[in-house]
Amino acid sequence: MTQLQQLDGLKTIAITTNGINLARLLPRLQGAGLNAINISLDSLVPAKFEFIARRKGFHKVMEGIHKAIELGFDPVKVNCVVMRGLNEDELLDFVALSEGLPLDVRFIEYMPFHGNKWNFKKMVSYTEMLDMIHQRWPELEKLPEEASSTAKAFRVPGFRGQVSFITSMSEHFCGTCNRLRITADGNLKVCLFGNSEVSLRDHLRAGASEEELLSIIGAAVGRKKQQHAGMFNIAQMKNRPMILIGCFPKLGDAPLTSSSLPPRDPLHIQVLRARQSFSSHMGARWTRGGLPRVLPPTQPRLEASSSWRFYSSYPQDPDCSTKCLNTDTSVVPATPRLSPLSDQLTHVDSEGRAAMVDVGGKPTTERVAVASAVVFLGPEAFKLVHQNQLQKGDALAVAQLAGIQAAKLTSQLIPLCHHVALSHAQLQLELDATRHAVVIQAACRAWGPTGVEMEALTSATIAALTLYDMCKAVSRDIVLGDIKLLSKTGGQRGDFHRSSNSEPSQSQL
Repeated sequence: MTQLQQLDGLKTIAITTNGINLARLLPRLQGAGLNAINISLDSLVPAKFEFIARRKGFHKVMEGIHKAIELGFDPVKVNCVVMRGLNEDELLDFVALSEGLPLDVRFIEYMPFHGNKWNFKKMVSYTEMLDMIHQRWPELEKLPEEASSTAKAFRVPGFRGQVSFITSMSEHFCGTCNRLRITADGNLKVCLFGNSEVSLRDHLRAGASEEELLSIIGAAVGRKKQQHAGMFNIAQMKNRPMILIGCFPKLGDAPLTSSSLPPRDPLHIQVLRARQSFSSHMGARWTRGGLPRVLPPTQPRLEASSSWRFYSSYPQDPDCSTKCLNTDTSVVPATPRLSPLSDQLTHVDSEGRAAMVDVGGKPTTERVAVASAVVFLGPEAFKLVHQNQLQKGDALAVAQLAGIQAAKLTSQLIPLCHHVALSHAQLQLELDATRHAVVIQAACRAWGPTGVEMEALTSATIAALTLYDMCKAVSRDIVLGDIKLLSKTGGQRGDFHRSSNSEPSQSQL
């Protein structure tokens, strides 16, 4: 953000946030150049807030709003998506917030986006909201607005703040809207509700000059329609969900190019091109195609097929330009991209990116897997577990339940695992007095096209972690080890049985 502040011609740096960590982070963000803020808040009822946001934190959001006011942000914009049957009954409460606080409470009509299960019956129109507010405050007055404004602003006389309406559905403002969006993967969107995008990133990497980029942007703006397709047609279009407008798409989301890859470090400010000096100590360099060169096999390296991207956020970087567009496109000469691991790793495609395996064509068979883990507790903790005298309760029973639960939730914990409907999950814990250890064995069974070894391994691992959590107050000298697959049957590649089940001593770990 500090680097963004240095760009010539940039007047405003704003963020839209859920506000959960705002009170803690805002002073530093303001110091780095942030001068405008939008806070998403759809309910003033803590329980309802938790239902909508799927997390606690209402009071943290309110604390963030007050911190923004305290630091001088004026106005502080509060965005509220109004949905019938959910929060339209809080409309007047939101307006009342603007009485004593310098807020711009912005009521947003419920908009259709891919995946949000939009329903016309849930949409509360601008005119309906305005009528409700007029009944309570008939003196509500319209405020002047800029020609390109996307919001209709009002104020109750005597109130410190104001309310606004974003009427994208019932009264579109496409003809005066001048908003352009650049997604985090470098695509230009000229309309929030349009699914067409232009990749500026690809043109930059191909060496486009500033004039060429301006021409490309101008052509995209020129193709913008006079108005969007309308709420019912938009609801049928495939477009990015709102949460992906400012971040990287999932693989397969159309109409993006196949070269869209997420950065591995989202905390770094993304400059227009990578630092060549970064390559000297990070193990990869840019090629003209935007993919890092793979180091020779004799050198220490990251996985050769991993698509790491390196960005610089150092203010002294001599390669960083303070212009909004950088015309210096010198890059390291292209090197053929190698993917030596792609033929062996089924979860990596030919371009070195993560990919989920298609199991649709595999035969359905009975799959069984057994995995194990060992938790070395030490004498004191082992004694308490053996006698069931831990203050937290029965450690073995809790670990057993945690392991079984983890087996059922494996696909939610391991990103590329398929969801497997387990027919049976069993977890056994045995005390080993000679080593002051607990030996865990997890077995999973299912009938399907994919194996259950990840379910068994996850079950054993989570059970081991649970034991650590139960005993950590007694001793921090607890060691988790020897997590391994013991057997696997039912797959196309044949059965697997580990030849030796001997457990290591703590000194061998």
